[in-house]
Amino acid sequence: MGGQGAQPPTAPPPLSPPPKPAATPLAVDPGAISFCLFRNTYIWPTFGPGFWFYPVFVGRTSVSGFRWTGRNWVFSGLDLRQISSFSCF
Repeated sequence: MGGQGAQPPTAPPPLSPPPKPAATPLAVDPGAISFCLFRNTYIWPTFGPGFWFYPVFVGRTSVSGFRWTGRNWVFSGLDLRQISSFSCF
């Protein structure tokens, strides 16, 4: 789901992260995160700090898109099993 050749957002994400929702007990479902395609999404990984992400493709086991570095958007991919929870806007 999603498109190849997608462009990063033209603006930065919101300044503050949203409140963290309850963690999912298993891997994130591709159907659930597909509702976040082409929307600012905050990702809480299983390990490490959370980050802003702009998903452009969701596969069976992974999601790809643009990750906010604090200065710009860079293309990145993530295994769905590495996501504890997420919130999109």
